[in-house]
Amino acid sequence: MPKSFPDWIQPMAATLTQERFNGSEWIFERKFDGIRLLAYKKGSRVELFSRNRLPQTIPVLAHAIAKLPHQELILDGEIDWHGPSAYHVFDIMWLDGRDLTSLPLEERRALLRQLPLAAPLHRVTALHDEAPWERAQKHGWEGVIAKRRDSVYEQRRSPNWLKMKCELAQEFVVGGFTEPRGKRAGLGALLVGYYESDDFVFAGKIGTGFNTKMLLDLRAQLDRLEIDKPPFTKGVGLPRSKVGNSLRAHWVRPEIVVQVGFIQWTKHNKLRHPRLLGIRNDKHPREVVRE
Repeated sequence: MPKSFPDWIQPMAATLTQERFNGSEWIFERKFDGIRLLAYKKGSRVELFSRNRLPQTIPVLAHAIAKLPHQELILDGEIDWHGPSAYHVFDIMWLDGRDLTSLPLEERRALLRQLPLAAPLHRVTALHDEAPWERAQKHGWEGVIAKRRDSVYEQRRSPNWLKMKCELAQEFVVGGFTEPRGKRAGLGALLVGYYESDDFVFAGKIGTGFNTKMLLDLRAQLDRLEIDKPPFTKGVGLPRSKVGNSLRAHWVRPEIVVQVGFIQWTKHNKLRHPRLLGIRNDKHPREVVRE
């Protein structure tokens, strides 16, 4: 007998690992450089959510999912930062009254292969390389996800899904910015941090990963959030507000969350070679901690 369509299934999360391995009991997939997206289809109604159940409005994806020939679907996937209109689907949790979360991954993947996905919907396929993480590094991917073939869909962070990152990446909260220099428009660098209990810890400056439109848009947003004093309560190396008579740093209310890629943490707990990957609208600033 068909079950009632669920309001929400908590998305399964992968556990970060520093190991590099292979094995026939695992399926390896590309880890996309983007944002998690859950798609719920019931009849002609399609709702899109972030991993934290925040509604997402992406009409081109909703329209494509609405045309799939099933009355009820729940899909799991990711939007690439570099192709925000493309949905990379890697799992299916519900199909026409059937709860699929207790099925092994291989069976869920078989059902997913039967869906007639076409752009902007893309099915994530398995990597068959002997060393998939080397392929990821070669092509500049964010990393690789390893999933046990027999794993059920757990509504938690699980060791049955492991993520191997080529570079570190996590969210940070913007607490200030510097003035641009030379011909640069908008702003020079973002000053970012993370929360550690009640402290807002300064983590460094991000000056790359922007285009001119992003610089100008961010400056307009940040100007509306400007405050008189630094919001950071901990950390070293914070820029001065002024250098001589020149205004150097501005401080803002910590409300904007950004995704940042970086090589490593320095011995002074600062980001080494950070670059902006995108803006996060799916996470509350107080949820941002050092991973």
